[in-house]
Amino acid sequence: MAATLEHVPAQPSNLRQFLALTLGSVGVVYGDIGTSPLYAFREALRPFAAGGVEREEVVGLISLVIWTLTMIVTCKYVLFLLRADNDGEGGTLSLLALLLKKAPQYTTGMFVAGILGAAFFIGDAMITPALSVFSAVEGLKLVTPALHDYVLPISAAIMVLLFAVQSRGTGAVSIFFGPITFVWFLVMGAAGVAHIGDDLAILAAFNPVYAVTFLWNAGLVGFIVLGAVFLTVTGAEALYADLGHFGRQPIQAAWFAIVFPALTLNYLGQGAMVLSHPDAISDPFFLMFPTWALLPVVILATAATIIASQSVITGAFSLVRQAIHLGFLPRFEICYTSETQTGQIYLPLVNTALLTGVLVLMFVFGSSESLAPAYGVSITGAMVIDTVLAFAFVRYLWNWPTMAATAFLLPLFLLELVFLGANLFKIHHGGYVPILFAATLMTLMWTWRVGTRLVREKTSRQDVPLDRFIAAVERKSEHAPVVVPGTAIFLTASPDTTPAVLLHNLKHNHVLHEHNVILTIKTAKVPYIPETDRHTLTKLTDRFSKLELRFGFMDDPNVSRALAHCRKEGFKFEIMTTSFYLGRRKLVSDPQSGMPKWQDKLFIAMAEAAIDPTDYFHLPANRVVEIGEQVIV
Repeated sequence: MAATLEHVPAQPSNLRQFLALTLGSVGVVYGDIGTSPLYAFREALRPFAAGGVEREEVVGLISLVIWTLTMIVTCKYVLFLLRADNDGEGGTLSLLALLLKKAPQYTTGMFVAGILGAAFFIGDAMITPALSVFSAVEGLKLVTPALHDYVLPISAAIMVLLFAVQSRGTGAVSIFFGPITFVWFLVMGAAGVAHIGDDLAILAAFNPVYAVTFLWNAGLVGFIVLGAVFLTVTGAEALYADLGHFGRQPIQAAWFAIVFPALTLNYLGQGAMVLSHPDAISDPFFLMFPTWALLPVVILATAATIIASQSVITGAFSLVRQAIHLGFLPRFEICYTSETQTGQIYLPLVNTALLTGVLVLMFVFGSSESLAPAYGVSITGAMVIDTVLAFAFVRYLWNWPTMAATAFLLPLFLLELVFLGANLFKIHHGGYVPILFAATLMTLMWTWRVGTRLVREKTSRQDVPLDRFIAAVERKSEHAPVVVPGTAIFLTASPDTTPAVLLHNLKHNHVLHEHNVILTIKTAKVPYIPETDRHTLTKLTDRFSKLELRFGFMDDPNVSRALAHCRKEGFKFEIMTTSFYLGRRKLVSDPQSGMPKWQDKLFIAMAEAAIDPTDYFHLPANRVVEIGEQVIV
């Protein structure tokens, strides 16, 4: 299946395709942010529930919601960040890869920022399914209180089923994502319109003065409430991460034509209903609907939250693949679930880890009310990182003057820092969860990065320059190796030094193949490499050649397919008489390795968990020869 994969860019060529991409983005890109009305306003009202909420507080909260959506989602992501792409691809690691190439002097700082943003996103991929599905299923309690005790098991069962079907791919299911989510937004917008008339005073929320006045008068409570208000923009980072799947214009059209109006109308409706019916503060979203409509709305809301969960799960798969290809994580098994779309992938190990994390969160916290405080930290953290990387992008890629970049992005950065600070107040209520996730993932990525560098440094001490080796083995003497027919391909990370596996083969077997190819596989800091630019073949002598294969960090590193293309370009070899030689390293811990003992053991464990290179690079298993060596780390 993998041999037929190709990248299909999301560039609408006609109106029909544009509308299809727009509808698709409604389901995939906006699935997460579309479920925020289920819980965001409710959580923002909670600090005022005991003493009763005042009219000015309701209008001020809705004003905060509307202007948060406007400033962060509309201005930052929809209008600005969607233009900051890496060959059409967006997302934290995609942007990081581009910046590491263009501004290498800031590698350490940007690397730390990038992996921190990626770690927060993975944490979001665990919390989003748990919180969203909880919020939807809890609507059953309003249908009949008898179902109260079944909310947790029903939610957990939905999660198990969702993660169980990941291996089958999302291609067929995703066809329904857009229409279902589109209906969801229509229902939310209609419910809002039906209740705005409850108290037209809510329309004053369009005036940002009410938001500022609310924060000024509310003091510390208002600052804490900001953490809940920020829940309204959860999923905004998916706009950027899914840029390559749908393209900038369809994503923008979906926001302005469907998503933003529906969200605004719904929040206005919730606010108007609370103004006229203060008892609705307990669950303003579901109480907007008449009793006869509750069950259908709960079912639709559950479908919407499943779609939102699917979106972040898919995003997590894509982000981990990028991290693997960029050298931030060891190679894990990547299964391609579509014969035409490289974006549809499944990572078994990541899927299991996410499911475990989601279930632990569900059973530890028990309800959406308890879990909501944990949500904001991961989202605000990821958004702050996006702004930091965006500053570097406009400076080094768009060549903006420092003052212009600062004037444009500093207000957004300060606003997001305020939101981050508000969420940090909830650390003891669950906000520690995403911080623990982020710290764990950063430790894994940093350990892998440092460990691979140490291994590379230690093995390089025994390197033999390739030109000197070739001159030695081709020199006619009585100790010349026996030449056997066929082609041998030796994989190495350094094309100018002799692969260790070649030296071991010659030392122990005393043979040399008729044709020897030194193969180097490189991952470019761009998403995709066209097949025409995939390889460079350099003939060194009649017996030795160097071959470099290049893949983008979103490409499937299929060496067999790339070699088949090389044959069409004149690289003469027969696969059935070709052997692939790989070095199998056994890592041995050394207290003097340069890493602490715990990190040493962690690196070795990560290396042992990595997938076999034969599978990762799609090499013909019956043509692979592995020769082992021990490396002390």
